[in-house]
Amino acid sequence: MYEKERQNLVNQIAERGIDDIYVLKAFSEVERHLFIPEALLSHAYKDVALPIGYGQTISQPYTVAYMTQALKVKTDSKILEIGTGSGYQAAILYKMGAKVYSIERQFEIYNKTRKLFDKLEIRVNTKYGDGTIGWAEFAPYDGILVTAGSPSIPASLKKQLEIGGRLVIPVGDKISQKLKIVTKIAQDEFEVVDVPEFVFVPLIGKEGWKQE
Repeated sequence: MYEKERQNLVNQIAERGIDDIYVLKAFSEVERHLFIPEALLSHAYKDVALPIGYGQTISQPYTVAYMTQALKVKTDSKILEIGTGSGYQAAILYKMGAKVYSIERQFEIYNKTRKLFDKLEIRVNTKYGDGTIGWAEFAPYDGILVTAGSPSIPASLKKQLEIGGRLVIPVGDKISQKLKIVTKIAQDEFEVVDVPEFVFVPLIGKEGWKQE
């Protein structure tokens, strides 16, 4: 089902510069329509963000692909995802062979997505809570991916990153952000590359935006 639409989407993101063959393979295999509300199924394979309820969205496929490629995921990479959301990003990482740990702060979304993972036999470690402080119990991580925009880079996430690991996080105001690709060079030394003009929902929590 939707194989042609899915392949068209893969071709689109490849044309926009996504060239990691493992990312493209995962996109061709993970069925995005399973992660969105039924009323929006006709938009499942369009390269757009879509609402999933509770003020949250499933990110634009190109954005998911770009962030995933920036992480440089390998088989058995231990990845922490902040913002489980619909579960689509976690499913892509899982399909690439990563060990995924994912945190969601909206209980209704957490509960719904946890059930979906069980149904689809996607083995992702999930937690309900504040993602801005990370998940220290399983640190350090080879990669940390944040799917919401933060006013700054949470210190807890930098601390929980493996040396040589990468943190991909949108940072800016609540209107637009720069995607920061942070590589941990040494214990307190980081290299940061900025990629402009991304838009995400706000990252809310102790080390992010405060709940209004």
